[in-house]
Amino acid sequence: IQADGTDGNCVTFVLHDEDHTLGNSLRYMVMKNPDVEFCGYCITHPSESKINFRIQTRGALPAVEPFRKGLNDLMGVCQHVLNTFEVRHPWRAQG
Repeated sequence: IQADGTDGNCVTFVLHDEDHTLGNSLRYMVMKNPDVEFCGYCITHPSESKINFRIQTRGALPAVEPFRKGLNDLMGVCQHVLNTFEVRHPWRAQG
């Protein structure tokens, strides 16, 4: 991850080897934060496997904070889905 920006509350994160799967899910999680004024992403070019992920926050909150929280919340949701699947389908989770 590479972060570009002159202001700490408005930053573009460059995520390499990622696409819409992470971009749209992470955008949704970050936008749930009321301190985020803007969040969006774009894929630079179809032949490049990276996305530019931009976050702008209100006030003095650094953009890296909702970015980190969004990633952690998304991991929590994914873990919940995996746990639920394993409970309901234990024979599939073993191998």
